[in-house]
Amino acid sequence: MKKRHIAFWIAFPISFVLVGAILIFLFDLTNGPLVLFILMLFSLVALAASSIILLNKKLLFRFIPWVSFVGVIVLLLSLSKPSVERRSATLFPNPEKTKVLQLVNGKVQGAYTKDKQVEVYAGIPYAKAPVGDLRWKATQPVEDWDGVKDCTYFAPKSMQSYGDPITGTLVEMYAEKGWHPDYSMHPNEPVSEDSLYLNIWRPASFEGKLPILVYIHGGSLTTGSSAFQEYNGETMARNGVIMITITYRLGIFGYFAHEDLLKENDGLSTGNYGLLDQIEALRWVNANAASFGGDVDNITIAGESAGSSSVSALCSSPLAKGLFKRAIGESSSIASFRAPHTFRSLDDALSTGKKIMKEFNVNSIEELRKVPATKLLTTQYSNSSMCVDGYALTKSPYEVYKAKENNEEALLNGYNVKEADAFVVPTFLFDPTNKNNIETRLADTFDKQAASEFMDEYRTEIEKDAFSTFNDIITAYWFMQPHRDWSYLAFDNGEDVYRYQFTKENGYLGTNHSGEMVYCYGNLDKTGKSFAYDQSDYDLSKTMVSYWANFVKSGNPNGEGLPTWEKMSAHNSPLLELGKEIAPIEEKAERAYRILDEWKNREAEKELNK
Repeated sequence: MKKRHIAFWIAFPISFVLVGAILIFLFDLTNGPLVLFILMLFSLVALAASSIILLNKKLLFRFIPWVSFVGVIVLLLSLSKPSVERRSATLFPNPEKTKVLQLVNGKVQGAYTKDKQVEVYAGIPYAKAPVGDLRWKATQPVEDWDGVKDCTYFAPKSMQSYGDPITGTLVEMYAEKGWHPDYSMHPNEPVSEDSLYLNIWRPASFEGKLPILVYIHGGSLTTGSSAFQEYNGETMARNGVIMITITYRLGIFGYFAHEDLLKENDGLSTGNYGLLDQIEALRWVNANAASFGGDVDNITIAGESAGSSSVSALCSSPLAKGLFKRAIGESSSIASFRAPHTFRSLDDALSTGKKIMKEFNVNSIEELRKVPATKLLTTQYSNSSMCVDGYALTKSPYEVYKAKENNEEALLNGYNVKEADAFVVPTFLFDPTNKNNIETRLADTFDKQAASEFMDEYRTEIEKDAFSTFNDIITAYWFMQPHRDWSYLAFDNGEDVYRYQFTKENGYLGTNHSGEMVYCYGNLDKTGKSFAYDQSDYDLSKTMVSYWANFVKSGNPNGEGLPTWEKMSAHNSPLLELGKEIAPIEEKAERAYRILDEWKNREAEKELNK
């Protein structure tokens, strides 16, 4: 046997297995259609066969299969991306339909869960489509419709860009702390400007009127969906709560501001269209509560991340007064002195609006309304913040609470341990924070004085682990302190306030941003991450669902068989730890709060002296 034949039969099986493994990994990354994966495997088999057939040919000919294979794989990978499909209201095909439900504006028909214990009505319109001349106008009430509307599928997401599937899978791998291949297809949801819809989960059988929970999704006010399984409402419905999730305008469609829009709307509003959508959704819920069995006098609003920022805004908006009773906020708030995110001044919003007009080379709002929605998504300017527009928000939420003009009667709110990691780690992925650069990064984020104070206060921690210490400080700034401020303000106004800190690690998101959602809404079994959870996770989830449901029902999370959750009795009251242990714990970021408070005061003084 020739030497090259011996080398071939040694190297080829190794190469074949290696290339096959790479294809399997790439297919998991791209999350493309199964047919493309089959074509990839067929190409691999063709490569093997042609390589054997051409074994005795000249080197040039033996390279032809490999060049062809690489070309085919590059082509298939370029085509390999998630499909776009409507998402069913249930997690299984061909569900049984519910009876027709008469609402104020028309009839709807939803779907049952498999055991027929819960009814789901998805994609119910709550407002006119904000398209054409209604783009960047205050939300308009929905019009009546004829016939029975099929509500067995979720409506499209609000306009947003699709994330890159490879990046998404890599982020999943980071969150999962390993590689857990998933070859089931995960299609993208369609997106549309016509997206003002809501979804209802309710028990199939009940007596009297049930409390209502209206959930507002997160996503930095630029992305997100009302159909994600993390806050599927089935478990809440099984616990005697009608749960509703809503969509609202996002990004440039929801938070674009311009002086001409103020004139067009008689000086009423600009820059808060997404917030106005949320208010209109609450109006719809109030008007239709009796139609779907809800108690109009017992409505709680809830949200996570930007959804929680929105909750704090709704608690501060005069337009939302009387539309709900209680509030739940998870991992964000703008009810804070100098809120660190999702909030900006009207001047900043208007300045950005002028830049956007110039970016798209238009001279009027009429011209900008004619720009296709998909092109508007390409804007380089962030539209991820609310502002004091004089209509939806007449004061900053901090000022509203200080004036005792907030809307909620009771507040349940809190945060996770590693909130900022998901934002900070990717930012410094190729240049991680260390002892040599942490002070510069702190100074860039705050000022030199604050950086010096942080270095002195956290010297021991920085010497031990500068990377984690920096993340902890940013977590305190972006998430923990805003919730502390919100809690203090609500408590000072005489509210019952319940605070938590989520500390339960697992094999997936754990205590990172949004890690608590699947627990408090009871959806561990719907995530497709069964490898990540053990019995302790399911036990904790059952307890948290009970806390959340009890709070929605009565304003008090406590109930029979649950560890006692003491309401706030003073500014320094303990929080409730929700983790391996469920017990009171002391606030751990007081040192950071002191430095942050002083820095914010300095910044405020600078602005006053300008």
